[in-house]
Amino acid sequence: MIGKLTGKLDSSGDDWAMIDVGGVGYVVFCSGRTLSRLPLAGETASVLIETHVREDHIHLYGFIDQGERDWYRLLSTVQGVGAKMALSILSTLGPEELLQAIAAQDKTSLTRASGVGPKIAGRIASELKEKAGGIALGNMAADLAGTNAPSAVAAAGGLSEDAISALVNLGYRRADAFGAVGKAMHELGKDAPVESLIRIGLRELSS
Repeated sequence: MIGKLTGKLDSSGDDWAMIDVGGVGYVVFCSGRTLSRLPLAGETASVLIETHVREDHIHLYGFIDQGERDWYRLLSTVQGVGAKMALSILSTLGPEELLQAIAAQDKTSLTRASGVGPKIAGRIASELKEKAGGIALGNMAADLAGTNAPSAVAAAGGLSEDAISALVNLGYRRADAFGAVGKAMHELGKDAPVESLIRIGLRELSS
């Protein structure tokens, strides 16, 4: 089982890169995000690897960091989401954006990825909500320190959901409303009234 490859980048295409390790070229399938962060051909590249072994092939999937590989593994647990679709999603949404979209149940953002229709998007949002919430709650301490607001919203429920719904009704995307209310909650506190969350949320969205 290959867990990581480090070698010279030989060449790359739309969804793959070839890494030369000791004279052996390994073809690794990657998301657009990972490909965009690889060095120039001839320079040293390092990617984390997920190995898929089937009767008719062995495929290597490469990731620029642990966060992207973790999300790939989570996405692959959803029925109907294969390796190609998981990479497509990660090409469109980075780990933080994906966390926010699932925690906010923003199916529209998920359908931006090639091949992801409303049905699959709904399944991803539904099946990964608790797992995404666990990631969010795990980051709560950082959120309270002001580094990233969405996780606090995922944990608050109630009042924050009312504020998010109000902003969505005003025409804002759910993911954007989710992030704005998260920042408002950090500024005002988790027990702030809905009206104040909406007011500060609008300020964040218009800035």
